[in-house]
Amino acid sequence: MNNAQTNTSYTTSWISHISEIERSDWDALASSLPTPFLEWDWLRLMETSGSTTAKTGWLPHHLAVWSSSRLVALAPLYVKGHSAGEFVFDHVWADVASRLGIEYYPKLIGMSPFTPMTGYRFLIAEGEVESELTGLMVAEIDRLCRSYRMSGSSFLFADPRWCIEMSEHGYLGWRHQSYAWHNQGYETFDDYLAVFNSNQRRNIKRERKALKKHGVILKIFTGSDIPRSFFPLMYRFYESTNDKFGPWGCRYLTDSFFDGLYRHYRHRLMIIAAFDEHNPSAPPVGMSMLVTKETQLYGRYWGSSRLINSLHFNACYYAPIEWAIKNKVHRFDPGAGGAHKIRRGFEAVPSYSLHRFYNPRLAGVMQTHIDEINRLEQEQIDNLNHELPFARRLKN
Repeated sequence: MNNAQTNTSYTTSWISHISEIERSDWDALASSLPTPFLEWDWLRLMETSGSTTAKTGWLPHHLAVWSSSRLVALAPLYVKGHSAGEFVFDHVWADVASRLGIEYYPKLIGMSPFTPMTGYRFLIAEGEVESELTGLMVAEIDRLCRSYRMSGSSFLFADPRWCIEMSEHGYLGWRHQSYAWHNQGYETFDDYLAVFNSNQRRNIKRERKALKKHGVILKIFTGSDIPRSFFPLMYRFYESTNDKFGPWGCRYLTDSFFDGLYRHYRHRLMIIAAFDEHNPSAPPVGMSMLVTKETQLYGRYWGSSRLINSLHFNACYYAPIEWAIKNKVHRFDPGAGGAHKIRRGFEAVPSYSLHRFYNPRLAGVMQTHIDEINRLEQEQIDNLNHELPFARRLKN
């Protein structure tokens, strides 16, 4: 831990390993957030498993703020030498920088690595003056980036309310398109089906029945009920799914990460496992892994050992939605990509990243064009939602 700055009230320090902070101290700041992906166990597993390291191009460099010996604020941050694994495709800005003769890398980003889930923000202790600490942290981030000649600092999949605050510190918001399912007070899965037009309702029922024709049954496991044997298998599914995307895959997590989930993070997990009903004692033929916290559900990883018609839709969408309805979940984020989500009732929604470039020319280009870029992105979101196969419009 390296002290970076001291003023009359606070001391800031840069943390190279999350284990330098006590779990209880870190989670005292993170546990109240809706997102589970800024909690100590999740981020520590990223580091100890070798998933976020200098070798992979994700160098942890977290900012901590102390009042005497008490931790009062944190910013999980990473120094990046590339843009892979972020799910915010800033290659356009890297190209602009290249054309201007500006070095785009390294850069500093704040996010939960490889996790395109909205909710990033500075972690600040209750009772502290948030605006004062935010200003201090932004100033320290600026100092670091300028000292090491980083092109910029960015926060990806940021909390929308936090984006408003950060705009006052000069960060520009870039809108992106994501997906989400919102619980409209459904009591049963049939209530959910009732919002669809008749054609898509029949299609979903057909996809739900398809597994039985293939002799496949789904079982849901949560928390301590998840067997240890599922985790090495989930890792193999994760590998094979990412390999299908070739250079566009996001294969950073190691087998040690999945093993660590069993020991340290099962309390947040749900696994939907597909079994061959004629050989139920055999390992699952497919699985999806989701993360849940209070009224939020997040789809993360999935895979199967063979192609089974509609297994993906059932394991990743329909079974989680049915579980979400039963357990009063308010929002289900299924993860990145896939326009087919619209046909299954996931709305297109905006997500946001925040950016500051330190080169005046590059900053000027973004400042000039970002409003039009955001307008076009919102137009795309609206167009996608016009394709929702609903018989009636949902409540906002």
